[in-house]
Amino acid sequence: MKHSRPIAALFGVALIAAACQPAGSSPSSAAASSAAASASEAAEVPDELVIGFVPSSEAGQLVEDIQPLADYLTDALGIPVTGTVTNDYTGLVTAMQTGQAHIGALPPYGLLQAIDQADAEVILQSERFGSGTYHTQFFTNDPDTFCSDEPVENTRVNPDGEEVTFLNCNGTDRANDETPEGPIGLDALDALEPGSTVAFVEQTSASGYIFPATVFLSQGVDPVADIEPIFAGTGGIGHPGAVDAVCRGDALIGVSFDDARTVTTTECDVASNVVVFGYGPEIPNDGIAVSGDLPDDLQQEIADALMAYAETEEGAAVLDSIYQITAFTEPNLEALELVRRAVDELGYEG
Repeated sequence: MKHSRPIAALFGVALIAAACQPAGSSPSSAAASSAAASASEAAEVPDELVIGFVPSSEAGQLVEDIQPLADYLTDALGIPVTGTVTNDYTGLVTAMQTGQAHIGALPPYGLLQAIDQADAEVILQSERFGSGTYHTQFFTNDPDTFCSDEPVENTRVNPDGEEVTFLNCNGTDRANDETPEGPIGLDALDALEPGSTVAFVEQTSASGYIFPATVFLSQGVDPVADIEPIFAGTGGIGHPGAVDAVCRGDALIGVSFDDARTVTTTECDVASNVVVFGYGPEIPNDGIAVSGDLPDDLQQEIADALMAYAETEEGAAVLDSIYQITAFTEPNLEALELVRRAVDELGYEG
């Protein structure tokens, strides 16, 4: 895997910069600092900013949901801000790389791609119910095989604020506002027969493929050769596609973020047919990246505006409708190394 700007290197640069105080700086370091300052001053503020998102469920609804956020940023920054929706995360990274998008809401691997390929800066990390991490959920239509106990009813709240009841087993049941840390119940994967069909989301999704694939490897299961993988997220269907595939019997088990059942729209009876039996290890949450070509002060203004928006009643409602975000916090770049190690384990390139 090629890393044009590895995160470890970013920490090294930060440490060097912190050590170079003005009184003791060498001519070469002073020149470098001066050059960096000049580059920041020379960066131009674009006439318009484009903020990009990728649908986790219904793309048309996402277009509507992001408009209030774009309007807020327009007022807060004094620059017209337009929202755009791309088919997938790779498309959004490419848009940032080519200057067609300046701000991107991206999952963990997408943030790494934006750093490496688009020279982007990660400015914020999402929080949900006070947690900066999330996990893959493993689910099945065959609880007799993968549940060590009787499935229990578990209440969730869907994006419309309505309570819905699903089935969970192996200790994965929880209150809607709780975020138990994984891994939980993964021993159930020992029952997976070779050649079984598994519904993933897409290969760039941390919770929809990268981390569950490493879980399979840790269980001695090759996620390519030992099972029959299908990618339900192709074409922007996203995580609900994996839920639907399991519900309809197209796959024996599936993976998604927790809990994608609440955003799955299908004629299939998800509440009765899809049972969550395990949670994967914790993954750093998605976040916000901005083009490295933007002036430093504008990058900070964008971060400040988004954090302030999340603290308003309207902003909290909009961000919840977009990605179930409850707050923004400073990015945990070190945690993103977990994702880089995972993709390295899988042999990803690019």
